[in-house]
Amino acid sequence: MSGTSAHRELTPPGTPAPFSRTAAVRSFTVDGTVQVCRDFPPATDAGAGAPPIFMVHGFRGDHHGLLRIVEALPRHRILVPDLPGFGAGAALPGPHDVAAYTAFVRAALGNLGLGPDTVLLGHSFGSIIASHLAAQSPELISTLVLVNPICEPALEGPKGITSKAAELYYRLAAELPEKPGMALLRSPVIVRGMSMLMAKTKDPGLRRWIHGQHDAYFSAFADRRVVLDAFRASISATVRDVAGQLAMPVLLIAAERDDIGSLAGQRRLAELVPDAELHVLPGVGHLVHYEKPAEAAGIIEDFLTRRHS
Repeated sequence: MSGTSAHRELTPPGTPAPFSRTAAVRSFTVDGTVQVCRDFPPATDAGAGAPPIFMVHGFRGDHHGLLRIVEALPRHRILVPDLPGFGAGAALPGPHDVAAYTAFVRAALGNLGLGPDTVLLGHSFGSIIASHLAAQSPELISTLVLVNPICEPALEGPKGITSKAAELYYRLAAELPEKPGMALLRSPVIVRGMSMLMAKTKDPGLRRWIHGQHDAYFSAFADRRVVLDAFRASISATVRDVAGQLAMPVLLIAAERDDIGSLAGQRRLAELVPDAELHVLPGVGHLVHYEKPAEAAGIIEDFLTRRHS
């Protein structure tokens, strides 16, 4: 099953830069479930020869989180799905673990007709999924780009106590009866608290916009089984697990103030990947895709120009 319809992203109030690219909404079937992907054609005639980019968003997000990077890469056709169980993606019949999400990306690349010149990009939890797909099926892509890569287990990172608190939160939400459990997961107070911890920018307008993004999209999930499965997956695997198996050029975009991946951990990860290039963005944390999308896109474009010329 597949289909295409027209779609234009709306600019949320307070957005720092208006989003102007228009996507086709493409649907396809995975394990009997209907999945959705936004397919953005190049926004400039200067994109001849530029490889397509398939992007994988992070935990509890959907395609909206990557739109500012999409906007900053106008030469490329860019495809951004909602992961199964999040946004418009239907929940899968089985566990939502790294293996299932990796299989989803593999199926999406095939269903959407993408060839081996495709660049695969993953942010945060998406970096785990993208790297595992790249390790298992290197013939499907040409280049791997990881933004805020998960370089070490969450409980080993610079904010291990925070990770343990998050683990307790998700366990409690799973153990409570359905109604209070869902209310806890979607609590506006907790969502705002998470947003405040992750945002590092001192720009009040940008902080308000980031909080608005999390308020709008952080609770767009199918059910709490999906959230608990995905959370467990996010803390049980890392890019480091498959680093030595990545046979393609790999771009790592890390952040100086990332609470989830230490700089030491990012440097160790870069040493483990056979062909890696590491860039560290100063003054930003785990929200590179919100706080420094233009800078990240510039690094990506430069890397792809050099590696695909």
